[in-house]
Amino acid sequence: MKLPFSLRRALVAVAGFAFATLCVAATAPAARDGSHDFDFNTGSWKTHLKRRLHPFSGSNEFIELNGSVEVRDVWGGAAHLEEINADGPTGHWQGLSLFLYNPAAQQWSQNFVNAKSGLLVSGLIGSFTNGRGELFQQDTLDGRTILVRGVWSNVTPDSHRYEESYSEDGGKTWEVQLTADKTRATPHAAP
Repeated sequence: MKLPFSLRRALVAVAGFAFATLCVAATAPAARDGSHDFDFNTGSWKTHLKRRLHPFSGSNEFIELNGSVEVRDVWGGAAHLEEINADGPTGHWQGLSLFLYNPAAQQWSQNFVNAKSGLLVSGLIGSFTNGRGELFQQDTLDGRTILVRGVWSNVTPDSHRYEESYSEDGGKTWEVQLTADKTRATPHAAP
């Protein structure tokens, strides 16, 4: 039985589309699994925090705190719970971060609670590239909308840095608001 020309043409087009789709799927790079990006952070740390007191004021007045950080895996490593205790000139301070991995988006979120307020702040969201994590969120400061960027860098088995910056111009410029330099409480043994 001979098929009409228009039907043969349609079948060839469908077959060509199916073949092209299979070729693209076969050559597409595998999705990056970032579920272990924050594994370096698990454990006990000493921390030195430095926070700007008056953002966007032109002031370079900072407060410094020293303390400890305990980070443990939750849900088999798909989440991490970070407890921060620090002391400085104004007394004792406590904070808590919950890091959650979204496998569909291949992104992490960091949700933070200051013990003084007890309010869970909506999370910074982002991912790691070449050992550097960048997570972002929109927030408000003194009634103005700002962007917040959290960066994890200089990651080694026994130390790393967290830096939080604010932008009031949509990310064109950034002002560092907080740095946290962490060193492992008990360094890894040399091989």
